[in-house]
Amino acid sequence: MSTELAIETTGLVKVFGENRAVDGIDLAVPAGTVYGVLGPNGAGKTTAVRMLATLLRPDAGQARVFGHDVVRDADAVRSRVSLTGQYASVDEDLTGTENLVLLARLLGHGKPAARARAAQLLEAFGLSEAAGRQVKNYSGGMRRRIDIAASILNTPDLLFLDEPTTGLDPRSRNQVWDIVRAVVAQGTTVMLTTQYLDEADQLASRIAVIDHGRVIAEGTKGELKASVGAGSVHLRLRDPAQRPEAERVLALVLDATVQLDHDPVALTATVGGHGTEKGAAEQAARALAELARAGIHVDNFALGQPSLDEVFLALTDRKGAAA
Repeated sequence: MSTELAIETTGLVKVFGENRAVDGIDLAVPAGTVYGVLGPNGAGKTTAVRMLATLLRPDAGQARVFGHDVVRDADAVRSRVSLTGQYASVDEDLTGTENLVLLARLLGHGKPAARARAAQLLEAFGLSEAAGRQVKNYSGGMRRRIDIAASILNTPDLLFLDEPTTGLDPRSRNQVWDIVRAVVAQGTTVMLTTQYLDEADQLASRIAVIDHGRVIAEGTKGELKASVGAGSVHLRLRDPAQRPEAERVLALVLDATVQLDHDPVALTATVGGHGTEKGAAEQAARALAELARAGIHVDNFALGQPSLDEVFLALTDRKGAAA
């Protein structure tokens, strides 16, 4: 991993009227990695990306991309980045080939080189059979693939992917993930914004969690998971009528918020355990013993590392409590 920073921001701010969409974000993104920016709708992810891509001017703070200031050296930044936004950026009335050839020509490729590059990318992205079809007849997954192909006609040093798999089925999402991994393997840095915690878990080496325009946590997946506890207890009860009492017992013994899953007999709680697996196991054992003493029948029990879903819920709960 390179020690060079692809992105560095200090106190980055963007205000729309009374809304501070980005409220003092500090980031340090190593080159050659996938950096995840995780948060709900309205958290400020897209606004931050648009400032870094020179599409919006910051109201305060500084941002540099490979050492170039996004305001003073905007042209230098644009020469090294590419952006795939949330919505299709290609012309739906053109075919896949026509779109890529047109964009390649705009980027300075000659006609033969543009056609060769278009064919290469269509083949690499599994779109050769659809190359002659209008993009409006593509599936959602195919549209996202041609969007990303268009973004790397000239291989960028930094690729912004703004929620690239929103609305895709699991198969199409996996295909996009494979493309992201391939792009990074060729040396491109990727900043990935997403609402999908499993997407960040699968792809990103470091993750910033953003809420209300601020970074509320940052680190590797392991560091973020460890920050909310050493483990996570998952329980399935025999009788759904006992779940309220099981929730009360778990909350008391574990001193933690208990999540009620969609399954009416399932509960999940984070186990602190002083940051150690042994401590977490001891706490979980005490919780099981207390449930048994209360006459609550547990059909299934598992102790594992917290998921990013649990991390995000815990972090945003903490932020809300502190506000």
